Amino acid sequence: MLAARLLRPDRQFIPVVRSALLSLALIGGVCPFALAAAPVQLDAGTVRAFNIAAGPLGATLSSFAVDAGIALSFQPALTEGLRNPALVGSYSTQEAVNRLLDGSGLDMVLRSDGSYTLVPRRVTLDETPIIGTDQRASSLPPEYAGGQVASGGRLGILGNTEVMDAPFSVSTYTSALIKDQQAVTVGDVLERDSSVRSTGQTGGIVDSFFIRGFPVGEGNLGELAFDGVYGVAPNYRVFTEYAERIELVKGPGALLYGMSPNNAVGGVINVVPKRSLDEDLTRFTASYAMNSQLGGHLDVSRRFGEERRFGVRINGSTQLGDTAIDAQSRHVDIGAISLDYQGERLRTSFDWLQQKERFDAASRPFLIAPGVDIPSAANGRTSVSQDWGWSKTRDQSALFSGEYDLSDALTVFTHAGGGKSDVARMSDQTPTIINAAGDTSSTPGYYKFEVERYTVDAGARLRFDTGPISHRTTVQVSRYRDVLSRGIISAAPILSNIYHPVDRPEPYIPKPDTPKVSESELTGVALADTLSILDDRAQMTLGLRKQNIQSDNYNAAGRVTASYDDGRTTPLFGVVLKPWEHVSLYYNYIEGLSKGDIAPSSAVNAGEIFAPYVSRQHEVGVKADYGTFTSTLSLFQITKPSGELATGVFSVQGEQRNRGLELNVFGEVVPGIRLLGGVTLLDAELSKTAVAANRGNKPVGVPSVQANLWAEWDSSWLDGLTLTGGAIHTGSQYVNQANTQKLDDWTRFDVGARYSTRIADRPTTFRATVQNVFDHEYWSGVASYGAFSQGSPRTLLLSATVDF
Repeated sequence: MLAARLLRPDRQFIPVVRSALLSLALIGGVCPFALAAAPVQLDAGTVRAFNIAAGPLGATLSSFAVDAGIALSFQPALTEGLRNPALVGSYSTQEAVNRLLDGSGLDMVLRSDGSYTLVPRRVTLDETPIIGTDQRASSLPPEYAGGQVASGGRLGILGNTEVMDAPFSVSTYTSALIKDQQAVTVGDVLERDSSVRSTGQTGGIVDSFFIRGFPVGEGNLGELAFDGVYGVAPNYRVFTEYAERIELVKGPGALLYGMSPNNAVGGVINVVPKRSLDEDLTRFTASYAMNSQLGGHLDVSRRFGEERRFGVRINGSTQLGDTAIDAQSRHVDIGAISLDYQGERLRTSFDWLQQKERFDAASRPFLIAPGVDIPSAANGRTSVSQDWGWSKTRDQSALFSGEYDLSDALTVFTHAGGGKSDVARMSDQTPTIINAAGDTSSTPGYYKFEVERYTVDAGARLRFDTGPISHRTTVQVSRYRDVLSRGIISAAPILSNIYHPVDRPEPYIPKPDTPKVSESELTGVALADTLSILDDRAQMTLGLRKQNIQSDNYNAAGRVTASYDDGRTTPLFGVVLKPWEHVSLYYNYIEGLSKGDIAPSSAVNAGEIFAPYVSRQHEVGVKADYGTFTSTLSLFQITKPSGELATGVFSVQGEQRNRGLELNVFGEVVPGIRLLGGVTLLDAELSKTAVAANRGNKPVGVPSVQANLWAEWDSSWLDGLTLTGGAIHTGSQYVNQANTQKLDDWTRFDVGARYSTRIADRPTTFRATVQNVFDHEYWSGVASYGAFSQGSPRTLLLSATVDF
C-alpha cells in the first residue's frame, strides 16, 4: 500500500521531490558555500561519553581538540592559571566544550577557514539579563544537565531569569527536546508538562490547552507569545520548525506580558524563535509518520562580518500525505527567516515567517446531547468527518526587535510587528452525539475568518544600587490591536455514527462574505523592580501594569452594536529566598485580566457593560537543584470570576476556584539517565454560581490528577543509542457544569529510540517513536464549552537528521 501511494504522482512522490529539490536549489543559490567541504566542526547533535578530569584548561582543551578531530589554536596566555571542571557523562562535542569553558570567561569561536580559536567573552548588557550574569543579547539561558530543558527562561518584562531565581513555576523546553521528541507543533512539546493538557484534536486544525485548569487558545485570537510579545504567533497552530525553545510560565501573566488577547489566565506560552548560531549550521531532516505523511526540513545558520556581527537563520519545510486517521490527508509548507545584528551597544533582529496548512477531512471535537450517557470512545483513527470536507489556513507574521545600551546600566528597547491569519473551511461543524449508540448530528458549513494583529512596545531597563540593595527596574509602554472578520453559511444537518461513519453527499454551499465583526485595542504602561540583597540570596519583585481595553462589535451592516472601554491596574508581588545554596523558597501574588462581558440582548439589562474580570493567584513553592537534577514543589490557588444570566438579569455571579499541588522534575539523575515529568493534583470547584445546584461542582474539563513521566537511557552496550519511553495520565473530567456527564480517565504510553553516529564524517541521528503503543481508545481533553475529542491512535514516527 505504501508503495502504491508513493507512486501516485498527484498526491505523494512528485510534490515531495519537487519541494526538496526546490529547497536545496534555493539554499544553493542564496548560500553557495552551504554544502562546501570544511574541516571537522563542533557537533551539537551526536552524543558520546566523556571522562575528563579537572585540570589545567589549556592542556585539557588541546587534548580534547585532538580527540574530537577539530583544528584549535589559541594564545597560551589566555588559559594561563585557568582550570577546567571535571566532565563525566554523555554529551555532544559542543556541550562538552561549553562545560569545559564554564566560568573561564572564554568562548571557542569558528574562524572562516573552519578552524577554532579562543577569545575573551564579550560582556554586554542583555535585553533580558539573567540575574547576576552578563550575556550577549543573542544568547539564551544555558541548557540544564541532560539538555531537555534550560536553566532559565523569560518572565515577560522581567527578562531572562534563572529557574532558581524565578518567583514562579517555569519550564523551558529546548530545541534538543523538540527534535528528539519529533514534535510537530507546540502542542506536542507541551505533552511533557503535567500542568498542561491539550484540548485540540489529533488531526484537527487548532492547538488549544488547559493550563492549571483554565483554557488557553480556544478563541479566534492567538494567545501564544512570540519572542515575548502577543500579536505575532500564528493564530491556530505554532509549528516547531522555527522555534528554538518553548517557554511556559504557569499562572496569570497580566503584569509580565500584558493582558492575553483572548482572556487566558492559566499561564503564558512563549515561543522563542530560532536565531543565527555562533557556529555555522546546515541541517536537513527527513521525516515519516503513519500512514504516509512525508516531510523534509532544512535549517541553515550563518554569521558574517569581521566580528561575525551579522547573522541569518533560514528554515524551510514541507509535509504532505495521508495521516494515521482514516480518509485524512494533510499538506503543510513553512518558511521562516531571522536576521540579526549583534553590536557592542546596538542589537537588533527581524523575524519573518509564513505557514500554510491544508487538511482533507480534518477532525472535529464532539458535543454530547443533554441527558445522554457518554459512549465509549472509538479508535482514534476512525474519522466521523466527511471525506469531502477540507480546511485551509494561512499565516504570515513579522517582528522587529531592537535594543541600545545608553550606558552600562541603562538599556532602551522596542518591538514592532504583527500577523495575519486567513482560515477557510468546508466541513460538518462540531458533531453532537445524540444517543448512547454513538449516533451524531452535525451541520455542514462553509466557514471563513480573517484576523489581523498589530503590536508595538517600547521601554527601558535600568540597573542601580541603593546602599546594599541592588535594583533591576523595567518600564514599558505597549499597544496591541486586532481586527476580526468572519462569515459562515450552513446547510441542512446530516447524521453519522462515531463507530460506523456514514458517507453523505457534499452539499452545495456558496462562499460566505467576511464582514468585520469586532476590533479590540489593548494599551498598557508597566513598571517592575526586582530588589536583591546578600548576593541575590533574598529577592523581592514589585510591579504594576495599568491596562486599558477598548473594543467594538459590529453587525453585518457594519454598524457598531456594542462598545467597550475600561481598564484595571494589576499588581505583582514576588519573593525568592535562598536559605541554602541549592534551595529556593518562593511566593507570588499576581493577577490576570479578562474583558468584562456585555449583557446579552435576552437580558433585561441588555447592553450593560461590566468591568474587566480580575483573576487572582497565590502561589508558594520550593525548588531544589541537585547539580544535574532539579525538582519544584508548588501550591497555588487561582480564582476567576464570570458573568451569568439568571432570572432574566445578567450579572457577575460566577467564580471558578482552582487549588493545586504541582511536583515537577527534570535533569540527569545519573550519567546517561534523564527524567522529565511531574504530577499535578487539582481541587477545582465552581465556588460561586447563579445555579444553586451547581455550586461546589467541578468545572468543565478539569481533572483531579494529571501525571507525566518521560525517561531516556543512553545504552551502555552501543555507543550513540538512546532508548526512550513515557506515559501520560489524565483523570476523569466532566463535560457539563451539572456534573452529570463525565469522561473516563485515560493513560497513554509511548516508546522510542534514537541513534547518533557519523556517516561520511557527517553527524547523523536516526529517531523512531511509537505513540500510544497499546492503541488505547479514549476521549481526551475537554474544552471549556464542553466539547471533547478522540485520543491519538497508535502512530509511528521516523526521522533522520544530517548535519552538512
